[in-house]
Amino acid sequence: MAAAGPTRSRIGALCRQLLLTFSILSFACDACKQVILHVPSKLDAEKFVGRVNLEECFKSANIIHSSDPDFQILEDGSVYTTNAVLLSSETRSFTILLFNTDSQEEKEISVLLEKETQVQKRRHSKEKVLRRGKRRWAPIPCSMMENSLGPFPLFLQQVQSDVAQNYTIYYSIKGPGVDQEPLNLFYVDRDTGNLYCTKDVDREQYESFELTAFATTPDGYTPEYPLPLIIKVEDENDNAPIFTETTYTFMILESCKVGSIVGQVSATDKDEPDTLHTRLRYSILEQLPSSPTLFSMHPSTGVITTLSSQLDRELIDKYQLKIKVQDMDGQYFGLHTTATCIINIGDVNDNLPTFTRTSYVASVEENTIDVEILRVTVEDKDLINTPNWRANYTILKGNENGNFKIATDPKTNEGVLCVVKPLNYEETQQVTLQIGVVNEAPYSRETSSKSAMSTATVTVNVKNQDEGPECNPPVQTVRIKENAPAGTRSSGYKAYDPDTKSSTGIRYRKISDPKGWVTINEDSGIITVFRSLDREAEAIPSGVYNVTILASDQNGRTCTGILGIILEDVNDNGPYIPKQTVVICKPTMSSAEIVAVDPDEPINGPPFDFSFRSSDSEVRKMWRLMKINDTAASLSYQNDPPFGSYVVPIQVTDRLGFSAVTSLNVVLCNCITENDCTFRTSGRTGNGEVKLGTWAILAILLGIALLFCILFTLVCGTSVINKQPKELPDDLAQQNLIVSNTEAPGDDKVYSTNGFTTQAVGASGQGICGTVGSGVKNGGQETIEMVKGHQTLDSCRGVGHHHTLDSCRGGHVEVDNCRYTYSEWHSFTQPRLGEKVHQCNQDDSHKHAQDYVLTYNYEGKGSSAGSVGCCSERQDEDGLEFLDHLEPKFRTLAEACIKR
Repeated sequence: MAAAGPTRSRIGALCRQLLLTFSILSFACDACKQVILHVPSKLDAEKFVGRVNLEECFKSANIIHSSDPDFQILEDGSVYTTNAVLLSSETRSFTILLFNTDSQEEKEISVLLEKETQVQKRRHSKEKVLRRGKRRWAPIPCSMMENSLGPFPLFLQQVQSDVAQNYTIYYSIKGPGVDQEPLNLFYVDRDTGNLYCTKDVDREQYESFELTAFATTPDGYTPEYPLPLIIKVEDENDNAPIFTETTYTFMILESCKVGSIVGQVSATDKDEPDTLHTRLRYSILEQLPSSPTLFSMHPSTGVITTLSSQLDRELIDKYQLKIKVQDMDGQYFGLHTTATCIINIGDVNDNLPTFTRTSYVASVEENTIDVEILRVTVEDKDLINTPNWRANYTILKGNENGNFKIATDPKTNEGVLCVVKPLNYEETQQVTLQIGVVNEAPYSRETSSKSAMSTATVTVNVKNQDEGPECNPPVQTVRIKENAPAGTRSSGYKAYDPDTKSSTGIRYRKISDPKGWVTINEDSGIITVFRSLDREAEAIPSGVYNVTILASDQNGRTCTGILGIILEDVNDNGPYIPKQTVVICKPTMSSAEIVAVDPDEPINGPPFDFSFRSSDSEVRKMWRLMKINDTAASLSYQNDPPFGSYVVPIQVTDRLGFSAVTSLNVVLCNCITENDCTFRTSGRTGNGEVKLGTWAILAILLGIALLFCILFTLVCGTSVINKQPKELPDDLAQQNLIVSNTEAPGDDKVYSTNGFTTQAVGASGQGICGTVGSGVKNGGQETIEMVKGHQTLDSCRGVGHHHTLDSCRGGHVEVDNCRYTYSEWHSFTQPRLGEKVHQCNQDDSHKHAQDYVLTYNYEGKGSSAGSVGCCSERQDEDGLEFLDHLEPKFRTLAEACIKR
């Protein structure tokens, strides 16, 4: 829509526009270089300034930005003012920034604005300047009805620019409905600007369309800003409201208050919100059962509430409502939809259980238990198999002795009355019970506790029966002194007839008598000692011996009781000393503690007196006793007796004068602890005589074995004396010897505990064995002295010698004339030495002392030569290359091993 203006104004605007266009074209050839635009000194807001050819500078730019906020650059290069601009100086400049986000490439165009007066001076005076007049190009409100019936194409409005008065303007649009989905819904007449719609539109699918209108000249010049054009689709009430569910299900408890909320329904409408088309009203069309009316619905919220408190599940447990929702605020011409609402009535405990009868009669025989005598039934209108229906029975009165119990049968809900404790007809012939019943769930209505419980009376008649004997009390005791002679009688077990309270006619017999101590009289129950009873000799806990008795009447009815025989203690055992071997280590200790015990009860036991017998004068001179407490005494030596083992008789007397003598074996030992003396005492006699112990024999044997190995090595060296010795290299080691353990047994040799013999080799092959060393006792220490010899051991096996071995006498082992080989000696000594070594250095509990088993540290790699005894088996020099690398200290040994 353009307004007419004076012709002069149009000519001036046209001339000014042409001048600006020429100015731009004159500088557009230099791409990305400065562009000069000639403008008046004063520019209004949203005024077209000029156009810059952006594609020549940067064709692929997708971001265009002006460094001066007073100017805006469009995609086609048009420059517009955003605010009113006043050029205070002759020129003003800013920069257009071009950027491509994909390639990250950026370029700049410098724009220089010059006042128009300076240009006009240089122009020809007759040159026409295009001037642009005031324009009207603004968004025009536009709308259309949905579901329009046409005719199509349907004219919507006309888009027109005031510039069309001076230029030929072509109009175009783009956006959703044009070049975007839905395609080709709108189009605009290029010449007139008339906007058309090609078909009907559903507002629920498209609420509006945001188009952009363009006004351009035939040469592509855009004198106007792109015009945002919004086409709103007007709503039509073409959608009925729809419930969120086709069937609603709610539950409300019976007997609820008026106004209780049952539930809420809701519906949706696709029409335009906040209009009459979507203003909904809810209502109840129908109720089944229809009478009375019990429910109401809020018209705006859809909340269903109760109108009465008389909901009774026992009468009607479900209601069905037909509900409606209507738009247009419920007006008759509005659209509506219906749905179904089912309301279930929940159960509450508003009905008490009641007994079907008020009184019951039952009977039971006396002395019976765990029997059912009666079942009672109740009525309850509440929902079956719920806590509101299940019954809890209780006995209110008459069960003070706990003879009865009543429980609920979970299947039938009946009350089952049982006898759990036997009744006695002689004491009670009839019992009257009062029972009550309630539900598991509490009663919902306010009432007193008495009126909330239904009660009934049960009369239980007790039947008499002929009862057997009664063993009461079940455990009876008698007291008998120990050591009572056989035939001693004592009162036994007594049973009674419960009816007559008499023991007449009851017979007795033993069921259990573990040790067969007593016999029982069959008629009276009196017991008789069968053999003498020793309280200390028998393992009887707490000194009570139990005998099980069976009592029976003439009809064969029985009862069982226990007769406990309490054995009264008699002082028939003297105190004694359990530990009969005592070790006293001289000089670290001068006494030892001895403790006595008495098998009798404490009344016949301590305090004890310790003493020597008056006839033992020698013992009194050597030993002394001193009482420590009621059960212990200290035994010490005097006059410095020698080491050895001594027998010391000690008499111990209890408080009543009963005594016993214990012969102690007292060992005086040169030791530090008692365990240290256990292996030394085996090498001495009681008078101090020295014997060779296990360790002494073992030390002698090891020393002899080592000496024979050395001598055997020397013998090996004599056989190779004629060989030229090999030169040994210099010392390559660290000047130390590596000690290794024996890795294999030696050859057969002759051994002796007190010496060994050697013999020189003679021409006749015969020789004489001479003593080389002997065992010597010196101050209690066992030593072995060895004398050097150079004879070979093979001479000890002379021709014609007869080999015999005497037995060990008194710890000595003697070898006569070397008559046994090593294998015979090994077979004889090995089992005995193994046993002695295993027993040596053990404590009282037969465990090795801590210092017995010694762990050897790692001493280095073993010798490649193996055992020393192997030298005699080498027949040549093969395998002796390792001797070339021995240390200097081995040269003597190496020379002896090399064949001469």
